[in-house]
Amino acid sequence: MASLSVKPGQRFTVPDWQNNSLLISADAEQQRYNSHHIRQEGRALRNETGNQARWDEHNTRTRLNDRITSVDRWREALARCLTDIDLEIDALTKVKEAAENALHAKNLCLDVAIECLTFRESRRDIDVVRDPVEEELLKEVKVIEKTKKELQQRVDEAFKQLCLLKEARQQLNCDHRHKVETLELDRQCVSFNVTSGNISFKVNPTRIPDGTTALREWELNSQCNKDRAEAEMRASVDLRGAITLSIAQTNNELDAQRIATEFALRKRIRDMEGALSELRWQEQNTLEEIAEMEEEIRQLEEDIRKRTLDLKVAHTRLETRTYRPHVELCRDQAQYGLTDEVQQLEGTIRALQQKRTESQDALDALYRQLHRIQTDIGYKTNSLQLDNKCMDTRRKLVIPVEKFEPEVDAVNRTRNLPRNSQLELA
Repeated sequence: MASLSVKPGQRFTVPDWQNNSLLISADAEQQRYNSHHIRQEGRALRNETGNQARWDEHNTRTRLNDRITSVDRWREALARCLTDIDLEIDALTKVKEAAENALHAKNLCLDVAIECLTFRESRRDIDVVRDPVEEELLKEVKVIEKTKKELQQRVDEAFKQLCLLKEARQQLNCDHRHKVETLELDRQCVSFNVTSGNISFKVNPTRIPDGTTALREWELNSQCNKDRAEAEMRASVDLRGAITLSIAQTNNELDAQRIATEFALRKRIRDMEGALSELRWQEQNTLEEIAEMEEEIRQLEEDIRKRTLDLKVAHTRLETRTYRPHVELCRDQAQYGLTDEVQQLEGTIRALQQKRTESQDALDALYRQLHRIQTDIGYKTNSLQLDNKCMDTRRKLVIPVEKFEPEVDAVNRTRNLPRNSQLELA
């Protein structure tokens, strides 16, 4: 009969088996409990961290949007300020060009005034006087130089102000460009999400980069740039007003002086024409008197010649009667009469000769006076030509130079004057 084989090893009792089963059940219950508790904690943590992450991302997006709004508001303000400063730069540039044109126009006025003074330096002898025309011309030169100096100062101020405006604009433009770049980056940050293809881990992303500024400093920088630009624009507006006023004042002052100069010049021309008329009248009368004096001298010489012939007759009669014979050579009434006649004729001839000498002296004086009158006519004719040439030259101030044509050649202004009024000087 075969024997029963028994599995070798330790044998447990039923209670051990039951205890083991109970222990396994208890351990399973405990593990399930622990697992359930961990699952609950994990779920709670997931919910909490998920919510926190979503809120953090929402807050971050909100802050980015708020920041974008703030930066964009500053960008718009800077853009408006840039537009305003560009307009002000253009306006100041135009006013500066107007001042430069006004300054350039003063060169023509100065040239005309100096040219008139130079013309009048060609006056001769007694006509070289310090008359009101010369005083007004010298005053005009001073006024022009003063206005040129003032306008040049305004042009220099405008140039400096343009430099300040452009410097402020450069800072504004730089700040505006930086804000545009910042907006682009922040909008890019807002667009990032978990599905974006260009997200990745970065090395030390929480570091503080060099050059980082505080929010207050950022606001102050933009505000300072804007305030400086607005201050420079206000200064530019004030300067434009001052330049415009200076141009108007200098033009008015110069116009008033020009009118005074031309008034004095016209009055001088009228006075000169009156003096010339008076001199020509004197010349005509002197010529008539010379003609009458020459005729008188000729009559005196004719009378002297006749009285000389009468004296010769009386002398011949007296000499002839000296040949009467003997007692006939008596001093009769005829002898006394001839003697008286000779004495009377000799006295008459001496008186006529004296009168001829006086008349010749008077004639010489008339010729000298005529020469003096004709010389003065020549001086005044020359002065009148020069003053009329000054009037022609001053037409450049109201007529464009390229259209300027003298009305009459100043050299030939007196071409139609009477020939006897033209003095030929050796």
